Amino acid sequence: MDNIAGTKSSLTWAVNITVFLLVVIWLIPTVGLLVSSFRDREQIGVSAWWESIFPVEQSFRARAEGEVMQEGDLWVIEGNVFAASEVVEQFPDEANRPPISAFGLTGRDPGGFTAGEEAENRDNGTTIVNGDGSFVFTTNENPEEEGFPRIYFVAETPPDFDLENYDTVLGGAGMAQAFINTLTVTIPATVIPILIAAFAAYALAWMDFPGRALLIAAVVALLVVPLQLALVPLLRLHQQVGIGQSFVGIWLAHTGFGLPLAIYLLRNYMVGLPRDIIESAKVDGATDFQIFVKIILPLSFPALASFAIFQFLWTWNDLLVAKVFLPASDESWVMTVRIADDLLGSRGGDWGILAAAAFVSIAVPLIVFFTMQRYLVRGLLAGSVK
Repeated sequence: MDNIAGTKSSLTWAVNITVFLLVVIWLIPTVGLLVSSFRDREQIGVSAWWESIFPVEQSFRARAEGEVMQEGDLWVIEGNVFAASEVVEQFPDEANRPPISAFGLTGRDPGGFTAGEEAENRDNGTTIVNGDGSFVFTTNENPEEEGFPRIYFVAETPPDFDLENYDTVLGGAGMAQAFINTLTVTIPATVIPILIAAFAAYALAWMDFPGRALLIAAVVALLVVPLQLALVPLLRLHQQVGIGQSFVGIWLAHTGFGLPLAIYLLRNYMVGLPRDIIESAKVDGATDFQIFVKIILPLSFPALASFAIFQFLWTWNDLLVAKVFLPASDESWVMTVRIADDLLGSRGGDWGILAAAAFVSIAVPLIVFFTMQRYLVRGLLAGSVK
């Protein structure tokens, strides 16, 4: 009875759970990227992004921040947590430094203790850390020979989020030009294949001419041609005809790579449109061009929008085609190339800036997707139901 129209499937719960898990899997890295973009390099180095709203354990070497004194057979190191260079970078303002709520001991036997409490380290001696960050480390081994201790502490408040990474990315040299270059590449590379594919799809769907079946088969075959296979021959062709590495070249490249999918998707949708409407228009004397412009295009908007989403996302996020078909000068770099060659090359360990740059680069595709996503399913199901 589950297959009778109008009845509810018993597997609905499985579908709902699967969809929920897919959404969670997609959201986790996105949220992590967003949170990391508001944190600095030191914060990312000491804690995971999901721990960013909680106080986390941090540590530093006592060598540079403390004074070593010998008292009989013992060595004493006195200093302050907030004098450590690693800690100063996170809490530069003395007025806003949080109290120390817990501390751990060096190296071989770390642990957590109440501020001001003395704790025994079975290897290195004792450490006292006060709430204001001052500490006293006592050991019966010479730290110059045995190594200086690592002081562990936990501040009562986590580090604050800020927009410094976004200021660095958006205010960096060339990033504004890269954003404009990306729009210059993406918009024409999305519009041109849609215009060409719409005409071709209408001809393959509603016009009878010799070889139509072979053309449809050729379009399907081109869907499986690897992108990398055509890069070098196409670039050589561009050099021979005088286009070279330019915006015109990359527009043509994206158009060529996007046309098979566009024609296939639009043709399937147009075939499913009611034949009576088109035949009535022909009886009224409408030409094929008038039918195409006034009837087919308005009715095919879901398919057009769904392909526009795919083409826009692919072109915006593209790195390989941009590296091949655009000039090597940084004035022509798109955002993906700018991030890969500039930010990633010069700031390979600064994950906060890289996260901010990555989130800036995906912000526009996210806006486009959520604006037009209601047409996506309708376009993908084109031609599946007559």
